[in-house]
Amino acid sequence: MPLPWPQSRGEIDRIQSERRKIAVARAQQSAFHRDRLAGVDADHADDPDVWARIPILAKDELREIPPERFFDDFCTAPKSEIAELWRSGGSTGVPLFYPRTFEDMKYGRLSFERTFAATGVEAGATAHVSFPLGIHPVGHLYARAAQQLGIGVNWCGAGASTPSHLQVDLINRLKPSVWLGMSSYALHLANLAEAEGIDLAAGPVNTVMCSAEPLSQAKRDKIADTWGATVHDNFGMTEAGMMGSEGAARDGFHIWTDLYFVEVVDLASGEPVAPGQPGGLVVTPLWTNNATPFLRWSSGDIVSYHEHGDSDGPLSVFPLIRHAHRTVGFFKIRGVNVNHQEFEDFMFRMAEVADFKAELVTENDLERLSLSIEVIRDADPAVVRDSVAAATKRTFEVTPIVTVLARGTLAREFETSVKAPRFVDRRV
Repeated sequence: MPLPWPQSRGEIDRIQSERRKIAVARAQQSAFHRDRLAGVDADHADDPDVWARIPILAKDELREIPPERFFDDFCTAPKSEIAELWRSGGSTGVPLFYPRTFEDMKYGRLSFERTFAATGVEAGATAHVSFPLGIHPVGHLYARAAQQLGIGVNWCGAGASTPSHLQVDLINRLKPSVWLGMSSYALHLANLAEAEGIDLAAGPVNTVMCSAEPLSQAKRDKIADTWGATVHDNFGMTEAGMMGSEGAARDGFHIWTDLYFVEVVDLASGEPVAPGQPGGLVVTPLWTNNATPFLRWSSGDIVSYHEHGDSDGPLSVFPLIRHAHRTVGFFKIRGVNVNHQEFEDFMFRMAEVADFKAELVTENDLERLSLSIEVIRDADPAVVRDSVAAATKRTFEVTPIVTVLARGTLAREFETSVKAPRFVDRRV
């Protein structure tokens, strides 16, 4: 490994002190950062007062760079050092492609390898990878990291690469002990399996590893129940790498602070918030910055910082962040705000609902909430439909149009998307 597990906070502090200076020096080579970092002494970047003079980098600033100028204006490495490109995870605007050098990739792979150790998956296991493959780095990096650790891999990719019905068949045939993919896709596969009369909960998978989208307790419980497996969440971003993982206690993400320097700040003032209080996550990669000098990057995540979690072992040396599960996503229906995250939790807590999609539609010049649902086997569709309509009205003060779909309909619709489009605005 290019960097062994740190043994103490003191060791992490020494790494951070050295690597923050290097991060600033590298950023000063970027045309984008040149004026922003004027007057910042890289040799003293570990001084809190000097560090605080570095402006926080917001996503909107990066989007102002024309995509055709991104490599010249922001990036610093020559083309001869580039190993591959990672597509930005943002869903708005033209996506950017982040170059990763061969040196970056050593630490990129390491960040993924650590999640297997955190989850307790060891050499000799077999993994079924359903993360997207290609310019979305999470799938191929998980597969390569697993093989590096002696874990066998079935490189399926998401539904666009290998159809979902075939993935269910391959799980039955190859009997992997670990499944890796987005939480929404875990539900799609379980729904499709159930519709085909296959009980995944009685199958070989005992560990599910998710990442790339929020995992609420309601969704976690549903995946655990339908797969009969322990569910572990992992946290990363294409601007940095796989930044951390849940331990055995699953009480938040232990962040690899020897690889990434993290801050939690008040987004209005830029000042640090107290441990345990919610604030904006600000990230500085310490090793994967040879081509893309992300310095004090505001990721858009609302989290709280905790010095220690409840997991033992090598993870205990790392601090913890917990997502506040806030989201700016909401529907405004005739004056009523319906928060996407809250609504998803609400739907997944209904045991009879296998999957759903929510759409805003226009009907007779009025805005309506249209819900498409699938119900579990042996449930009465009409009873579930009426129950969902009444519960939605009672909880959100909105009366929906509820349609029951045949099992597997949403899985087939969603499988061509990187992230399941459960909330769609179709108003005219």
